[in-house]
Amino acid sequence: MFYAILAYHVEGTVQSWTSEEDAALMKDLLEINDRLTRAGKLGPSARLGETAKAVTLRGPGDGMVIDGPFAETKEQLLGLYVLDCANQDEAIAVARDLKRVNPTAVYEIRPIALYLPGAPLAAN
Repeated sequence: MFYAILAYHVEGTVQSWTSEEDAALMKDLLEINDRLTRAGKLGPSARLGETAKAVTLRGPGDGMVIDGPFAETKEQLLGLYVLDCANQDEAIAVARDLKRVNPTAVYEIRPIALYLPGAPLAAN
């Protein structure tokens, strides 16, 4: 089963880190990424750009492009991981590893329902 781990954080806090603080955190996070890659568990992962540069598409038909993500919380979605895990418990364990090295972040674990017209889903 594939799971998305969505990384939320207060964007202002992340932007306030020095280059050295950010590099130290990234080093720790990349160690987890490397372990998951070696185990064949890690799919795409990304650190997202600033929310100030984001847009939202909403509304009927073709929709309307509106500036910003309009998050309702003080945390914004700043990154994500896609993992191939046997079950939710395994995905939670990975999120706990991430939380250990980035304790002020919030991680949402969500199953991914793949929809590929004409292509069967991979069975785990």
